[in-house]
Amino acid sequence: MNYYPFIKPLLFKLDAEVSHYLTLKGLKISHIAGLDKLLNPAMIAKPVTVMGLEFANPVGLAAGLDKNGDYIDALATLGFGSLEIGTVTPRPQPGNPKRRLFRLAEHQAIINRMGFNNYGVDYLLEQVNKSKYQGVIGINIGKNFDTPIDKATKDYLICLRKAYLAASYITINISSPNTKNLRQLQQGDEIKRLLFALKEEQMKLEKQYNKYTPIVVKIAPDLSDEEIQHIAGLLIDFSIDGVIATNTTLERKAVQGHLFADEMGGLSGAPLKRKSTYVVARLSDALKGKLPIIAVGGILSYADAQEKLDAGASLVQLYSGLIYKGPLLVDEIMRGLTAK
Repeated sequence: MNYYPFIKPLLFKLDAEVSHYLTLKGLKISHIAGLDKLLNPAMIAKPVTVMGLEFANPVGLAAGLDKNGDYIDALATLGFGSLEIGTVTPRPQPGNPKRRLFRLAEHQAIINRMGFNNYGVDYLLEQVNKSKYQGVIGINIGKNFDTPIDKATKDYLICLRKAYLAASYITINISSPNTKNLRQLQQGDEIKRLLFALKEEQMKLEKQYNKYTPIVVKIAPDLSDEEIQHIAGLLIDFSIDGVIATNTTLERKAVQGHLFADEMGGLSGAPLKRKSTYVVARLSDALKGKLPIIAVGGILSYADAQEKLDAGASLVQLYSGLIYKGPLLVDEIMRGLTAK
């Protein structure tokens, strides 16, 4: 039953962050009450093996929707083949001042400057351990806002060590535009130092726990072709397990003239689709199949998801599309993929 068109107008009358919280709370209450089995279609399975992990289907939840792992079991009922939670930091932090989340409804877009608001990695791991979810779970990690950029590696290593056993894979978020200087970690010697330290620690943890947890890196859509080529080469050189393309964009061309167009933060949703797909295609050319691409950005239909897969992605993730199309978007995409 597609109930979302009935509640969407009410949610869109509220502040975006308030409606986000209420929606997730409602989903959790529905799950606890057992109503989700009546409201949501059964997950459509289309197993795919990526990074040595078996994903129930290629459609995953992107990081950012469930920052603290509070809604894992409830979100699992929507039919995702995987869930990525976070971004989480070593210490709890409030994020940027509110108001920090904006809908640009006529563009099917969102601008956010949340700033890694989260309860810290220890809290997130408590929620993961409490959950009953048995599928693939990614944990997206970042640095605290007050950690100097030259000390950022320490924060990533703290989170990597703590999340290593609980995670199916770990995402290194160096591309959010909402933490000062974070994107600097995608450049020059800084990305080399970070990748070297993370890979070295991953190898130590594999020996310690007799478990290999893949590491993926999430990159920005605002990179030049040369930067994409450079990062692709480094990902191969350091034997990184995968790459997520892309995070949100700072570009505003597609939403010029909108009331919120000049709000600081990252733009996601439909205006990001073309740019994200372009990065996926350039990465695919550069990587030549040596590591998989997880595509995210502007997926609001089956056709959008198929476009990402055709560009070279192995998996796709959703976020803004869920806000505008509702949870049945997962089912729509999977019906299209299984019909092929």
